[in-house]
Amino acid sequence: MARDSGAARPAHVEAHGWGWRHAGRKRAALDGIDLVISPGERVLLLGPSGSGKSTLLHALAGVHGGAEEGEEAGSLRIDGEWPGAVRGRASLVLQDPDSQVILARVGDDVAFGCENLGVPRDEIWPRVRRALDEVGLDVPLDHPTSSLSGGQKQRLALAGALAMGPGLLLLDEPTANLDPAGVLEVRQAVANTLERTGATFVVVEHRVDVWIDLVTRVVVLGRDGRLIADGEPAAVIAEQRDALLAAGVWVPGVVPAVSAARPASAASVVDLEGADLAIGRRSDAVIRDELALTLLRGTSTVLTGPNGAGKSTLALTMGGLLPPLGGRVRASQELAAGLKTDPIRWRSRELLTRIGTAFQEPEHQFVASTVQRELEVAPRALGLDAATTARRTGEVLERLGLDRLAGANPFTLSGGEQRRLTVGCALVAQPRVIILDEPTFGQDRLTWIELVALLRRLVDEGTTLLSVTHDAAYLEALGDQHLDLGSDALHLKAAV
Repeated sequence: MARDSGAARPAHVEAHGWGWRHAGRKRAALDGIDLVISPGERVLLLGPSGSGKSTLLHALAGVHGGAEEGEEAGSLRIDGEWPGAVRGRASLVLQDPDSQVILARVGDDVAFGCENLGVPRDEIWPRVRRALDEVGLDVPLDHPTSSLSGGQKQRLALAGALAMGPGLLLLDEPTANLDPAGVLEVRQAVANTLERTGATFVVVEHRVDVWIDLVTRVVVLGRDGRLIADGEPAAVIAEQRDALLAAGVWVPGVVPAVSAARPASAASVVDLEGADLAIGRRSDAVIRDELALTLLRGTSTVLTGPNGAGKSTLALTMGGLLPPLGGRVRASQELAAGLKTDPIRWRSRELLTRIGTAFQEPEHQFVASTVQRELEVAPRALGLDAATTARRTGEVLERLGLDRLAGANPFTLSGGEQRRLTVGCALVAQPRVIILDEPTFGQDRLTWIELVALLRRLVDEGTTLLSVTHDAAYLEALGDQHLDLGSDALHLKAAV
């Protein structure tokens, strides 16, 4: 494919002794970074959760802000200029695509960046349509952005970035919430764009195999925010294999050592049951109906299906956070413990010890100024004493690898750390049923193993677990009962 003559010239990136420390943190997120990325290079940026990958992308996009947000050391330049002075040269797709949705209609949202850059009016809409086609978001231009699923919003954010025609394309875990078909579509969309434009490219991804044959270089950050490897992809993977595994990188071909899912017992007690369910986010918009499912005590149920199928909506309905638009969700008498058996009728305090939920978008749940205080919200609402609260929060912090971040603001955590925090907030109340939406988003190999092991232990001790995921390895480890929300029905697939 010939390069688009109207595309921006590829950007040149240089970092010399560069570092960044978030405000309120003692330790720098990144330190002493020396890096040169030539125009047109394609870089896969790897490293454990919390190693500063997203921080570097934010800096390159010029969105870190001033001294009130953190302290910078050394120099970071795009084409010889401070990134904040050349905004528009770089387009960034964030870990949380929901935070990038600006306007009410899909077409307007994709066009927003082009309009800000002063792209001529007659060029904008052809760009918008091409970008939407490239990412496989097949909805009308006037489709409400509020009606998109999390995975569809991820494609929307990518389309907005591509439409701007950047010289530097920055992607932060762009396939994390996509179904397998969507992963292939987005990867191909990026490949087509890079071939068409020749843009410089930096992608953050925990799973190496998605991008390894598209990039020309691999850069690896360690847990201390310093570079530990840099070079040609095959050479880095082969020569640094042990170091990469120790750093939590998902090295292709290395399967995590966790126990496999086990068949659910037919004799298990039903904790939650949905019968003839119709679901939707608005009372006038049913997205699925005639759904039936049961959640068995001491069993891990994994819900899969394509983006937009209604998985998150179904999970929130089962968790008592959205009302059924038809049919009924019924809890067991033991779970209800003297309350009405419809979870939607329970108050938030009554839900805490019965059904705990972690949303797909972690930032939607944060209400406190530090990680420690965030974890204390549920115990305080339950009226637990100080000793019990300290014991429970301490255990969760340690098991989820968040103990060193107890004093940090939740909004400054990496995406993977935020995800573990929301899971921890659900666990600390010790509910009988736990519902998790994309629980392994943003996790490196080591934090993934620890999280899966923790959830398996809770299930073995009698907790009922429902997880929404696209993660095949998670399904293999925790899919005791597998529910596939396909295009026409809800299919039950038991673990072998």
